[in-house]
Amino acid sequence: MNVKVLLVDDEQPFVEALAKRLDRRGLTMKTAFSGQEALDKLAQDSHIDVVILDVKMPGMDGIETLKAIKSSYPLLDVIMLTGHATVESAIEGMKVGALDYLMKPCDIEILMKKVEEAKTKKNRQQEKIAEARALQIVLSRGV
Repeated sequence: MNVKVLLVDDEQPFVEALAKRLDRRGLTMKTAFSGQEALDKLAQDSHIDVVILDVKMPGMDGIETLKAIKSSYPLLDVIMLTGHATVESAIEGMKVGALDYLMKPCDIEILMKKVEEAKTKKNRQQEKIAEARALQIVLSRGV
């Protein structure tokens, strides 16, 4: 499964290490070091399948970034990562639309399963949209 992932975290060594590990598992990786940079990269690349997003970042934090992503890209799933998890931030992230919430350092196999789950979900949603559009075209022609 070819999956394009955007990894967003302000800790550069963490981003570089995790991106390498995920790249070795066959994912196509893009990275960003702030919420705003993540939004800029999403605007430039419409083929990103999944975002892995840190909660605690200076400036635009993960929850603010998640809200902006879900507002502009509602079908894009976001997996939240944090080393400072609180029940409140997890609940807030899930309410805003995060697919899941994982603690750093997370088990790479669990993260891979979540990424695959997000890609499968996106593919299903895109298929349903395509089917609905095709049906709309057929119905508009009176066939």
